[in-house]
Amino acid sequence: MTRTVLESATKTVIIGFDEPFCVIGERINPTGRKKLAAELELDDFSTVERDAIEQVICGATVLDINSGAVFTNKMASDPRYADNNFVEPPLMKLLIERVQAITDVPLCIDSSVPGALEAGLKACNGRPLLNSVTGEEDRLEMVLPLVKKYNVPVVAISNDDTGISTDPDVRFAVAKKIVERAADFGIPAHDIVVDPLVMPIGAMATAGHQVFSLVRRLRDELGVNTTCGASNISFGLPNRHGINAAFLPMAMGAGMTSAIMNPIRSQEMEAIRAANLLMNHDSNGGEWIRLAKVLEAMKEGASFAEASAAASAAASGRRGGRRGRG
Repeated sequence: MTRTVLESATKTVIIGFDEPFCVIGERINPTGRKKLAAELELDDFSTVERDAIEQVICGATVLDINSGAVFTNKMASDPRYADNNFVEPPLMKLLIERVQAITDVPLCIDSSVPGALEAGLKACNGRPLLNSVTGEEDRLEMVLPLVKKYNVPVVAISNDDTGISTDPDVRFAVAKKIVERAADFGIPAHDIVVDPLVMPIGAMATAGHQVFSLVRRLRDELGVNTTCGASNISFGLPNRHGINAAFLPMAMGAGMTSAIMNPIRSQEMEAIRAANLLMNHDSNGGEWIRLAKVLEAMKEGASFAEASAAASAAASGRRGGRRGRG
């Protein structure tokens, strides 16, 4: 059975068909978050640290770290800051160091800049997930040697030099090409996590059906784990969390094993926990029972993150008390 192993200095997370769904927290990403980018430009990591802690408390088992910031003020005085190859590598190193100092989950190093990927690999403890490689020839030649050198798994995105195809057969063919090229470098299929690319259902009515079919093929024919940007499915539509919460269990039923998503949304996390329980990926229903207590606490007015933090603190206190009495 396919098992993709991720590690921090102290924790191991396994992405696999018989494992609980892997939630990869997406929030440490300054792309499109002007306030976060402005903070990072001032060397202010307070939001990054808060987002890292909250995501883990709410159920993320891996944290995605993206360094795609635009430093507008620095760019005005120093043209080098207009170049991502200049900005992203040192920022990636700093982000990873900050997050590793306050959390113990494995990381996903997310950048389109090869220098930032390698900076992240050098700074990262354990065995992170590299995000990402595509089917473009130059990208394959840049990223796959890094994957081999550092012996890490990689996200393979199903687009190539021709762009993102609306034809699921083409996207499958790109994924197969990446898996085969990775094998040429000695990288096993269990270290490839394919992103079949989720299209917005508002723009393409068959988007959900396409991705479910693709995930089944990727599991059955290539034997690879899969991931996606979960919120893409609901882009541009009202009540996005309702759509996401329906999409995720359906994708899990088709064989999807992880998603890059926002874990501080209780609706989506409730859907994932329920699906884990129904798929027998939650031993004795422990995670579902813990979540139920958090949701009950939210009725008193606490946010999902606040209720999750309180539940975690209470559980830690009970464990500490038992040790003390022993």
